[in-house]
Amino acid sequence: MTKFSLNDPSVVVVIGSGAGGGTLSNALSNNGINVVCLEAGKRLALEDIVTNEAEMFGKITWLDERQGKGVAPPPFPVWNCKTAGGTTMHWTATCERLLEHELNARSHYGDIKDTTLVDWPVTLDELEPFYAIAEDRLGVTGTNGITRLPGNNNYLVFEAGAKKLGYKDVNTGNLAINSSPRNGRGSCQQLGFCASGCAVGAKWSTLYTDIPEAEQSGHFELRTESMAVRLNHDNKGRVTGVDYLDKNRVRHTQSARAICIAGNVVETTRLLLNSQCKQFPNGLANHSGQVGKNYMRHVMAGVVGVMPGKVHLHRGAHQAGIIKDERPHNDKRGFFGGLLLETVNFTPESMARFLKPGSWGQAYAELLEKYDHMAALLIVGEDPPMSANSITLHPTRKDHYGLPVPIVHYEHHDNSRKMLRYGLDKGRQIYEALGAKQVIEMLDVFPATHNMGTARMGNDPRASVCNHWGQTHDLDNLFISDGSLFPTSGSANPTLTIIALALRQANYLTSRIQSNAI
Repeated sequence: MTKFSLNDPSVVVVIGSGAGGGTLSNALSNNGINVVCLEAGKRLALEDIVTNEAEMFGKITWLDERQGKGVAPPPFPVWNCKTAGGTTMHWTATCERLLEHELNARSHYGDIKDTTLVDWPVTLDELEPFYAIAEDRLGVTGTNGITRLPGNNNYLVFEAGAKKLGYKDVNTGNLAINSSPRNGRGSCQQLGFCASGCAVGAKWSTLYTDIPEAEQSGHFELRTESMAVRLNHDNKGRVTGVDYLDKNRVRHTQSARAICIAGNVVETTRLLLNSQCKQFPNGLANHSGQVGKNYMRHVMAGVVGVMPGKVHLHRGAHQAGIIKDERPHNDKRGFFGGLLLETVNFTPESMARFLKPGSWGQAYAELLEKYDHMAALLIVGEDPPMSANSITLHPTRKDHYGLPVPIVHYEHHDNSRKMLRYGLDKGRQIYEALGAKQVIEMLDVFPATHNMGTARMGNDPRASVCNHWGQTHDLDNLFISDGSLFPTSGSANPTLTIIALALRQANYLTSRIQSNAI
């Protein structure tokens, strides 16, 4: 395996090995750029992945302390991963492109009170070639002639109810899960544990695709159990290295030609804010004051229908179907933006935890005993950025690394409340159209998984953290490479866009390095 010296100033340091960091590392190393990737978690082998939610939760989940405020669940406000492959181990592999109006939210929706809506500095025309590359690399079903996955029972209920309501754009989705063997990965076996890794490797993850391919380039080193704690810089406006703690909490400093942060929003924000100094008293790259602000997580809620017959929703892909009819903006609905309706499955343990939090007793036990009759869907809607929704650092409380504990503050905008009510009503109608015995709404119970904002792109350095390449305005060799870049959320699951942006950023950074501009 390739190893680089701590004192090697030629390397690009990538922090995080998930959708953004893993993709970027692969692209740079295959362009001949030397890369050191710092991953806070351990590296699993495919045989370490098992179809057991409780066991995998402990293996892959980021369990370091975070605090939630507002409607963010206080003890566990976000659910992301601390493992090689990052949250590509946990994601459900739904791959929808952003739409034109979602990239131009300010122009389409106007000046909405209590929001910080802006247009993206990147056009759809610029993104589309990278979307196409990403879909081919990931093997996204429904693209490039790749057959969609078959519908499981949860989807068949979902589809039947949707058609009774008159929905037309309904299918089993564009998923980065092989419907047949492709690119060295096997096909989906419908095991139903997509959010706990994928025991057969059918679901795309950087763990067993981009990372090993990067290692074969001879220009890449993955350092696991390496927690980045501080970025260093010189007086010329350039970052020079990263301080990190190894598994024994020994501190090291890796020199760097450039640094790319892909810590899944919370850790990206914490690292920038924790790197404050005399020149950057409010955090590195934060002359705009925008680091940590405009946090988005999608407008999200669940609907569970107790159906007349058995469904066995746990069988098959986790997110096995989608309704897109509600995605276009339609102000006649009483809110701006759009939403997707997506199937979702829950194991019995997760259903007990999320269905009616705090409930107990005989009536609740009898409800849970109807688990095999349950069908479920998820509302995923456009989440307007708000300055008040933010990630900050606790002034006194430290975690086991000695770092300030992140505080995730999230409140619903009035538009979001209207969108949620509309989506919940549609979900109810889908199941009631098929004779559901009971319908339960799941609101404000899920930890966030679609984390976005906090270091957004923009053309104005006073109102954004990065330019349209993800290059910070304040330091030209410091890049943001994850969902923190998003100026607005759109309604699409964010991973495909994160990957497309990382591929685009890799091209730009490679050209800058090769021309000695960085």
